[in-house]
Amino acid sequence: MINRHIKTRIIILIGTAISVLLLSTTASCSIIQQAGSYIRYSLSRQTDEVEENDPENRFEGEEIMLPEPETSKGIPVETAMKKRRSVRTFSEKELEIEKISQLLWAAQGITQKSTGYRTAPSAGALYPLELFLVKCDGVYHYRPQGHKLIKIMSKDLRIELAEGSVFQGFIAAAPASIVITGVFERTIQKYGQRGVRYVYMEAGHSCQNILLQAVSLGLGAVPVGAFDDDYLQNLLSLPPEYEILYIIPVGYPG
Repeated sequence: MINRHIKTRIIILIGTAISVLLLSTTASCSIIQQAGSYIRYSLSRQTDEVEENDPENRFEGEEIMLPEPETSKGIPVETAMKKRRSVRTFSEKELEIEKISQLLWAAQGITQKSTGYRTAPSAGALYPLELFLVKCDGVYHYRPQGHKLIKIMSKDLRIELAEGSVFQGFIAAAPASIVITGVFERTIQKYGQRGVRYVYMEAGHSCQNILLQAVSLGLGAVPVGAFDDDYLQNLLSLPPEYEILYIIPVGYPG
């Protein structure tokens, strides 16, 4: 039995869809499809007990709890923006766990526990991004829930990561690289093909957060978009729906 709240929601959604169609007799098929995707998604959320795409069960390994992020220190955001530069020369100094924690939190950390809202905006709060950390002692998956790392591989893949990124040697030299991936279906299921654009936009938000946080921590970083998708997908043993969008080497400037 559908309760009154759900019935009201259905009526509102149907009314919205009709309005979209009536506003223009020349409405494109893509707009109609996007409206349809939104309606189907919203109705499924209201009438069905749909399980969220939970990455908690996708990766298993040793859990490393990260230190709590600092939210009251650092330099003004204006200073960070002014000082930000693409850094491709790194020292051999390893990153402290506190700085790794801060970088990952800046990218996708949870800022409101009651809602799950994060540091970077996400269309519909669907959070399609998944982050991985590649460093000398292995590969890690970042879980915003609980602010922790899951060690999924114990091999240093930095050289192979550089080889798969058209042999950009600074990736191998950096003490760590953050790999941003996107699970597009999480957003497409609500917004249709428009959701593809939203995922790319969100990756940009997250990347800029990392770059500015790096400046605040006295680190250097650079966003990399040139890489062999399939090679790196296999290298990191990622599920097929996890599409690599960015590689961000980070470390102390050399």
